[in-house]
Amino acid sequence: MTEAFLILAIVVVTALAFDFTNGFHDTANAMATSIATGALKPKQAVVLAATLNLVGAFLSIEVALTVSNKIISIQGSNGAPLPELVGVPILTIVLAGLVGGILWNLVTWLLGLPSSSSHALFGGLIGSAIAALGLGGVKWSGVVSSVIIPAFFSPVVAGLVAALGTWIVFKITAQVATGSREKGFRWGQIGSASLVALAHGTNDAQKTMGVITLALIAYGSWTAGEGIPLWVKIACALAIASGTYIGGWRVIRTLGKGLVEISSPQGMAAEFASAAVILSSSHLGMALSTTHVATGSILGSGVGKPGAQVRWGVAGRMVVAWVITLPAAGLVGALCWAVAHGIGGGLGAVVVFVALVVAATLMFRHSRKTKIDHNNVNDEWAGGLATEDAAPAAKTPVNA
Repeated sequence: MTEAFLILAIVVVTALAFDFTNGFHDTANAMATSIATGALKPKQAVVLAATLNLVGAFLSIEVALTVSNKIISIQGSNGAPLPELVGVPILTIVLAGLVGGILWNLVTWLLGLPSSSSHALFGGLIGSAIAALGLGGVKWSGVVSSVIIPAFFSPVVAGLVAALGTWIVFKITAQVATGSREKGFRWGQIGSASLVALAHGTNDAQKTMGVITLALIAYGSWTAGEGIPLWVKIACALAIASGTYIGGWRVIRTLGKGLVEISSPQGMAAEFASAAVILSSSHLGMALSTTHVATGSILGSGVGKPGAQVRWGVAGRMVVAWVITLPAAGLVGALCWAVAHGIGGGLGAVVVFVALVVAATLMFRHSRKTKIDHNNVNDEWAGGLATEDAAPAAKTPVNA
């Protein structure tokens, strides 16, 4: 086994791990409102979301073909890695970026904060590229046009669409009995939530496909212009679907119960707004954040319903997380590159990977202290983040 092949194998495994965290971190984007309104039972919702994420991953590759080439200077115009970076250098940059993205995903999941998996990945890659290549290793115009601008406009557009849709729905159904209206829109939510899950698969799974394909090209086992290998599509689709099935209950709780006390008409309007924005971006090859879109839609549904309560304090904490995602993931990515490069070769990559596994294990164990799952995800919101609201998990008594 060559050194480059070892690092490639670690990169592929780490990329699929990122896809898995993307799945459970972003399940809330599609299903939080349907779970909150009772349109779908929690377990039904994650099974449906996982299935549609799996299908959606095969429907479009536009995002996959542009994900890394837009923000960091490691590829030529044809998508092939720069000659001076072929092999270990580019594989190390990609590995460090992935680790930065995963760790930020896990931190925000632990806190119940719906932050962007896309921006975590971009931040990690930007940080590792700067550490390896200097400021010239980043395409700053691409960062602005493909990351910063969509991050600002996508939740605003989704929020406006959801607010207008919610207002229209309540205006049209003003004379309909509340019970009948809620029941009817719950059925509609099954369709709208399914559309969001499908849209999520067309956008988010593609990012990991692009990263793995880039690694294969850098190693020399694939050539630019051949598209995405079939096994990569299948592996990424299964990874994001598996993560979705696990269910990111902490984030689902925050989005479904923490922002707005949402009704089924609001939920349906929010979901259709999210799906419209995400599918449009996938068609255009824009790797925007589905989390930002979904959050904007839910806030918009609260604004659009007369008399609805919007918890702006919770929204503010989310925005803070969004703002620091790029630099935080970037710092981790830069640190991981420094460690891997400092140790050198395959051993450096192994050390970084082991550190990732240890950190992930510690965060998972910590999460069990305040367990949130399908049994308590819909409990009443008590004014704080999910990890603060959930009761500590009961300890199993030990017989003397």
